[in-house]
Amino acid sequence: MIQRPPKKPIKNNRQPDFDQPSIYSLSLSDLEDLAIQWGEDKYRGAQIFEWLYTHRVDSFQDMMNLPKSMREALDASYSIDPLETVVKQESKDGTMKFLFRLRDGYTIETVLMRHDYGNSVCVTTQVGCQIGCSFCASTLGGLKRNLEAGEIVSQIVQIQKVLDDRDERVSSVVIMGIGEPFENYVQMMQFLRIINHDDGLNIGARHITVSTSGIVPRIYDFADEDIQINFAVSLHAADNDIRTRLMPINRAYDIDKLMESLKYYQQQTNRRITFEYGLFGGVNDQPEHARELSELIKDLKCHVNLIPVNHVPERNYVRTSRDDIFSFLETLNECGVNATLRREQGTDIDAACGQLRAKESKQETGE
Repeated sequence: MIQRPPKKPIKNNRQPDFDQPSIYSLSLSDLEDLAIQWGEDKYRGAQIFEWLYTHRVDSFQDMMNLPKSMREALDASYSIDPLETVVKQESKDGTMKFLFRLRDGYTIETVLMRHDYGNSVCVTTQVGCQIGCSFCASTLGGLKRNLEAGEIVSQIVQIQKVLDDRDERVSSVVIMGIGEPFENYVQMMQFLRIINHDDGLNIGARHITVSTSGIVPRIYDFADEDIQINFAVSLHAADNDIRTRLMPINRAYDIDKLMESLKYYQQQTNRRITFEYGLFGGVNDQPEHARELSELIKDLKCHVNLIPVNHVPERNYVRTSRDDIFSFLETLNECGVNATLRREQGTDIDAACGQLRAKESKQETGE
């Protein structure tokens, strides 16, 4: 039995301080409490929730079954449009990438991916990132701030409005965009509860995946949340020296600490873990690396998702050759590891995480 270490306080820092926070930051119970606080019946909160997520209105004034006084109070207190679409790119494979501007002028990215099984949205949780992965454009310019829950929810709502015109819906969500979700843990969890609610966007827990670079204290917290949401870890190496080169977070939480937290997660949840493993030419992509990886994860119920690295002009890694990609995959399979090769999408647009923001917002990224 693995015991978790003492719980560390969860910071909720670098949040925006808007006069009008996003209405999408409020859960159904929050809205019901707000209605009561304003001297209205509790059911008014459910009406607001329905207008936001079933009717997807753009204005509080469109919530016609609310008293005029309540609509005016909402207008004065909350924002219903925290995102402005700056750029929308569409790939020949149907992938759509959005650059959204926030109310303080910062920009974020969100991606819609089209699959045979439905539409998946990859959301951003921070403006920039402080994790410092050496292969990622998201780290350019560092971390500016965390997103409030409503700014994350709004990414889904904005894309759902685009899909409404096509009579389609968002069927799954991955939290793998710009930023480290576990560094914005409180707001991320509020986002998850809102989009998962039956009366809201109703995105099933098992159709939502959270990915982390390995913030060990939050992995223990996530293990104790008692939710069915899928969990992925960006690993990229089974050796501390290589992983630290790729991901400086490994200095704070090395592979031994990470694996201990993952064993605790599996002990608590009995859920499969997905390991994201980016292949970088001449760095971590040889058969010996695959054998080392298989030895590291052999005691976990898991799956490995191999990702041939996208070229980022601001970074200096080369793409693994096709032969080496399939040799790595074959070695994992021979070692009994359940592994697949991620299907590449959006290769004809700025598909890599942070690329579109880096290109369009030089002042933010410092490039």
